[in-house]
Formats: sequence, C-alpha cells, structure tokens
Amino acid sequence: MAYATTNPYTGELIKTFADATDAEVSDAIARSHSAFTAWRDESFASRGAILQRAADLLRQQQDDLARLLTLEMGKLHSEALAEVELSARIFEYYVHNAERLLAPDILPAANPEEATSQVVHEPLGVLLAIEPWNFPYYQIARIIAPQLSAGNTVLLKHASNVPQSAARFEKLMRDAGLPEGAFINLYATRSQIEMILNDPRVQGVALTGSEAAGAVVARQAASALKKSTLELGGSDAFIVLRDADLDKSAKWAVFGRHWNGGQVCVSSKRMIIATEVYDAFMERYIAGVAALRAGDPSDATTTLAPLSSRQAADEVKQKIQLAVDHGAIALEVGPKVPHRGAFVQPTILTNVTPDNPAYNMEFFGPVSMIFRAENEDDALRIANDSPFGLGGAIFTRDTAHGAELAKRLSTGMVYINHPTRVKADLPFGGIRRSGYGRELIGLGIKEFVNHKLISIVDIDAEF
Repeated sequence: MAYATTNPYTGELIKTFADATDAEVSDAIARSHSAFTAWRDESFASRGAILQRAADLLRQQQDDLARLLTLEMGKLHSEALAEVELSARIFEYYVHNAERLLAPDILPAANPEEATSQVVHEPLGVLLAIEPWNFPYYQIARIIAPQLSAGNTVLLKHASNVPQSAARFEKLMRDAGLPEGAFINLYATRSQIEMILNDPRVQGVALTGSEAAGAVVARQAASALKKSTLELGGSDAFIVLRDADLDKSAKWAVFGRHWNGGQVCVSSKRMIIATEVYDAFMERYIAGVAALRAGDPSDATTTLAPLSSRQAADEVKQKIQLAVDHGAIALEVGPKVPHRGAFVQPTILTNVTPDNPAYNMEFFGPVSMIFRAENEDDALRIANDSPFGLGGAIFTRDTAHGAELAKRLSTGMVYINHPTRVKADLPFGGIRRSGYGRELIGLGIKEFVNHKLISIVDIDAEF
C-alpha cells in the first residue's frame, strides 16, 4: 500500500510516505498500551481540557487545515472549512457531555434493603481506527473524541491518499497536550491490520469504509474475539411525495447528491419521486445540477469538486457504463467538466430496473438514480429494496405524516425535508450492508467500554 499525496485536480504527485515496518507497528501498540495505563485514570475534567484545546487549535488553524484537505482529496475549500469546524464541535460535545454519558447507571431493585446495584462504564484499552479519505478530519474526530473521553487510546490507520491529513491531526492532538502514545497515526499495511488485531493489548476496531474492507476486518476481528463497529456504504433514498415543496426538494436534492463531489456515504443517491410531481421535479433538478460548476476546488466559484483520484473517477464511469449496458438511460447534465483532474460529468440515470446490476450499487460520485413512484407505499417499497440501510429523506409539507412514514423506512437515519444532517449531537450508523454499531453521542462513547455490574448484597440467603 503506497501512502502518497496526489493532487486530484492536477494529478501531481506531491509526496510519498513509507509503509510502517512490523517493528514500528509493534512499538506503536506498546506505546499506546502504556499510555492507556495512565490515561484511563485521568479525570473527565483533565481529558476534557485537552479535547477543548484540540477544538481551539482546529479553529485557530482552520485555513491551513482546510487547504490540506483540498490538496489531498480535492475538497472544496468552503466544505473543508466546514469539516474543520464540525470536528471542533465534536470535541466540544464530549468536553461537555462525556462525564454525564458515562455516569454509572443505578439499577432499580425490588428489595433495595437487600441489595444495591449499578452498572459502571470503564474503558477497554487500545483501539484500532481504520478511516476513509472522504472526510479526513471528521472521520478521525468522530472516533477519537468519544474514545479518548472514555479513557481508551487509539491507533489510526488512515486512507493511503490522505497521509498528510492524518499526520497533521496527530500533531494537533500532541500540541493540545494529549499524552504521548494516546493517539498514534500509523502508516500500516493491510496485512498489518490482522497483526494489530491479534495483539492481546488491542481491544477492538472501528472501521469506516467499503463493504469489502468491512467484511475482511470484521472477520479478522471476530477471529481474534475483538469487538468491531462498521460504517460502510449507502445508497440513500430521497423520497419526494406529491405534496412536497418542489423548489425546496430540488434544491436539497442537488446538494444532497453533489456535496463533497458526491463522495459521501449518506449522499442522496436514489431519488424516488411521486408520479404526480415527477416531471416538475425533474425540470427543477436538472436545472439545479446544470448550474453546478466544476473546476479548481480552491477557487471560491467552484461548486463541484473533483473526485479523490483518477482511479475513483474511472470506477464511477465504469459503473455508469455497466448500468447503460443493462438498459439504463444516462443523461449527462451541465457544462462539460474539465479534462484536467479527476472529474466525472454529473449524470442522471433513469430506467434502472431491479435486474440491472447498478440497481444495488453505490455510486460514489455525481451520479443520480431517479425512480418514479405510483404512491407512498410504492415509494417506500423502492426505498427499502436495497442491500444498504444507512440514511434517507422524505420531503412533504405534512411533517407529522412524514415522520410516520419514516418509521417504515428501513435505515439507521431518516430526515424529513432535509437530505442528511451530520452533527456533533446526532448519532450516525446504519443496518444491513451499511454496517453495525453507532458513532457519536452516548451510543458512540459506549461502543468500546466495559459495562460492569457492581452489586452490593446484604442478605444471608444462598441466592
């Protein structure tokens, strides 16, 4: 695995990094475990003070940090700034809430004079985080903020095309005062992941990535009897009911499908439109997509970023062709994207039938699949006819009715009149082939803790 920074807009290879040796991996595990033996006993106030300094540094250095995201994965500068701020807010969420979220649970007792019981939540130890390139800082923050707050320590194996972002975040945490070894960026190879998970000092793994990577790591973790959480792909439905505000729906559809170049697991990838408003929605949606401008992601006038690499762009183009080869109709929209850089022409796919391989695929780029729904039941049927189950959206003027329909949408997250919301105080995760486990809020901080029962019994009976 070659760790390297390659500018997705210019194709220029900027810098390469050597893979970690087995000796370096072993040393990192030892340092992380040593750090854990002291970090687990730090007070919430002490841990929180370091996380707050990290949040402060993120904001103080936001311009430099954002430019690095644009350089390494082609993120629009405005979106890069938003990612830095979101990461800071995640840290602050746990600064203010970690102690409350991990407070002991006092259990009710039928006879409290005989026994009092509580469940305490204690850190497990060294964790491995395997993270993707599409949100280089946010992906780190949403795992290390809760887990460091809980008293665990973390080894990071980041994506190979964002090595400088990974190293920069490690430095930021050191500058914030995090003890040496509590968070280590490691340029590990895929073969070394199993080595890490087999070490008895490592207690679990959190992965965000592809289905294929998730299946491999879950198998390795299970073989080592280690807990895993997986956040994998998605093909989120964007349902527009017949009573929806079409201007609002189309605006959010354009954003929901094309932010971050369409490289988001919770992008609105499948538009499911009520037949009564299908034509009117399509007119608005096509116009909105056509208004996007592809170009230099550091230019403030650019609204459509390149994909993260030529390889990623080629993969999306191959999937479009596969869909067309099996009967789909592809409509390229908007001005021609630059030949320079890892761009994909915004494309709308219709007539994608269930027997088309693309029907069950995730398009990680500016490609929309559009479906016509005869009624609400049909819309939900199409939405649920997917191997994924990450997020989804329902657009309607009757928000109470939308919330009722959301209960029938088989996903981990549903939003009414918005494509998705990635916030510090909302949980994140899915079901089926979108993975298992949750990140953020109390659900995330409790994924890798020991829920220990302590019961004080004051009776003489045997049982």
